[in-house]
Amino acid sequence: MKPKKHLFLSVLLLCATCGFAQQQKKPTLMILPSDNWCTQRYFMMTFDNQGSKVQVPDYQKAFREDTELGAVISKIGQLMTSLGYSLKDAEQELRNLSMREAEDHVTLSNSGASIAESPLDILKRRAKADILIQIGWRVNNQGTGKSVTFTLEAFDSYTNKRIATATGTGNALNEIVPVLLEYAVKSHVYDFDKQMDQFFTQTVENGREVVLTIRRWNDWKNDLETEFNNESLLDHIQNWLQKNTVKGQFNLTDATNNWAQFEQVRIPLTDNRDRAVDARSFAVELQRYLRAEPFNISVRVMTRGLGEVILVLGEQ
Repeated sequence: MKPKKHLFLSVLLLCATCGFAQQQKKPTLMILPSDNWCTQRYFMMTFDNQGSKVQVPDYQKAFREDTELGAVISKIGQLMTSLGYSLKDAEQELRNLSMREAEDHVTLSNSGASIAESPLDILKRRAKADILIQIGWRVNNQGTGKSVTFTLEAFDSYTNKRIATATGTGNALNEIVPVLLEYAVKSHVYDFDKQMDQFFTQTVENGREVVLTIRRWNDWKNDLETEFNNESLLDHIQNWLQKNTVKGQFNLTDATNNWAQFEQVRIPLTDNRDRAVDARSFAVELQRYLRAEPFNISVRVMTRGLGEVILVLGEQ
């Protein structure tokens, strides 16, 4: 009995260790200056969003010209890594981007529609961080030294939803700004970590949330109401989503015979090969499904950031 008892205890210990390791797994982060911080320091650029001029942060210029930013992000990054998070280096990712080529609009020829990605969308798609953290701060000059007032916010890279926030003012000290920020953020970082952990725990359980849009070329002979095996194409797509989303969770928000939009589409974090899944890789599986029998549909996949994808049916 003793050998069996020892074996049973060993198995329990191994299971507990594996469970703890899984519980300790943290999402990947990318840290950037906040929009407000960039605006205050004139690190902004004009982005042409399908004819509309939009002001967006110029992160490359901010990293290149601001003497404090790199050190500040390094300090905040050290705090995050000490809590078990993995970091994507935003400055290095920006260096790797060819912004002119990446910002070219991809036009859907016959339909005349297009999908535009902002510089931040492109950065998120390339870096593939789970959570985007934005840091902003203001220096206060006091008699005993300087203090900083900061705002730290975390956003889901897939939906842009705010998932955690922390704000506060540190003690006045005779230190450089990155060190002042480190001290100020430290007293709030554990609650900030708890908020992010709660979000990611729910994401692991319920899947990531993405947006999926189905469109068709104007000259395609079929549409979403065309029947295959006595069911409309739209019904087939919904059946596929029911089987391939986490817990069958998705919401058909609007549809016609020419297009359909699905929101709150919950996709798994990883596939059966343990590879990370984003909106594009998820949509590619649907693309393969529609290219096969009985549909034999030519499908084009287009993306915006990590969390939005368009499938265009009937491309010649």
